[in-house]
Amino acid sequence: MKLDQQQTRHGADLRFADRGGNSDLAVVFTHGAGYDHSMFDVQARALELAGYRVIVWDLRGHGKSALHAGARFTATDALDDLAWLIEHTGPGRPTLIGHSLGGNLSQAFVRAHPQRVSGLIVLDSTWNAGPLTRVERLGLRAAAPMLGLIPASSLPRLMARASAASAEAISEAEAVFARMPKRVFLDVWRETASLVAPDPAYRTPVPLTLIRGALDRTGNISTAMPRWAEAEGIAEHVVPQAGHLVTLDAPDATTQTLLHLLGQWHPPLPPFEGARDDG
Repeated sequence: MKLDQQQTRHGADLRFADRGGNSDLAVVFTHGAGYDHSMFDVQARALELAGYRVIVWDLRGHGKSALHAGARFTATDALDDLAWLIEHTGPGRPTLIGHSLGGNLSQAFVRAHPQRVSGLIVLDSTWNAGPLTRVERLGLRAAAPMLGLIPASSLPRLMARASAASAEAISEAEAVFARMPKRVFLDVWRETASLVAPDPAYRTPVPLTLIRGALDRTGNISTAMPRWAEAEGIAEHVVPQAGHLVTLDAPDATTQTLLHLLGQWHPPLPPFEGARDDG
């Protein structure tokens, strides 16, 4: 999906797209660390054709949303950007769909502004409010320093092989990860960890769905998401033969899962006649 709109905000030029015309059935896709909006191309197109209003964007420092000279990625700025995007596009109370870092940001937004969204779908992301073991706390703190020891030339392939399961998805992910300077990636990784804020009593105040690739072994996601689902009293949807980049490893299965779940929350209207495929 082409990002045909731009807004300059403090420290970055944000690029985004807003497709479809039904604000009552709006979704906002937020991608993961090091990637860009293209990870949701198949899902965004399918939801638009199904009658949903679809908003996609590149996080600052990712894809086409360039950081200004001297600016650094922070989670606070990214959350402010998400709030601005929702206010600017005016989709009413959208459903937030976030992958990995996008899932952490979406969780944080719902926690701060539950009245501004109608639902939350998290794909392959750790549980922000979930309890952490001592080992998990150590791993969270050590991740960025350990990644910093990896040569910049090797990091994209290492991350791609850790994130995707299929050869095609690994190749695509490596190409995307290689576009981000290592220093920016390390900033993004540190800021992702800052979004984890355990609170055993907290429960998501809007309808919630969790989706995970069965082969995802990044961080503590394979253990945290099942614990999260149990705590919330909901089912976790596990996609076979998919890794962390579930939308790329299993695009059709992920799309059908989203359509089914959104259809239960908000039955779609006839497709918006302006829906188009513009790459």
